[in-house]
Amino acid sequence: MAENENGPLFETRPVKGRFVFRLFVGSVAVGIGFICAYRLRFFPVGPGKLERWAWIGLFLSELWFSLYWFITVICRWNPVYRFPYKNRLSQRYEKETLPGVDIFVCTADPSAEPTGHGDEYGFISHGL
Repeated sequence: MAENENGPLFETRPVKGRFVFRLFVGSVAVGIGFICAYRLRFFPVGPGKLERWAWIGLFLSELWFSLYWFITVICRWNPVYRFPYKNRLSQRYEKETLPGVDIFVCTADPSAEPTGHGDEYGFISHGL
């Protein structure tokens, strides 16, 4: 019984299929690398100033979206599922008075409940 009280409240399991996702990420990273290498290798050096600025703008936008893609991939690199142990939760918090309802309901219709009002309701209900 003492083991259950001090044990973890949830189990963490890795998501299946991570290898396929990482293979896909690797192929996209290679493609992004080729695009950036192409932009750097074939930089326009001719007399056209307008074309050069368009090329620089394209290269900077590709760099920006590559950085954005990289940051989002980092967030999804190691996905996990968390499964709670309901019996341990009830044993640990059995004596404490927990609120009976712990949900937030908001309508999806912006005309019926504008976003600002929904946020205010969330803050007020969270404070209660």
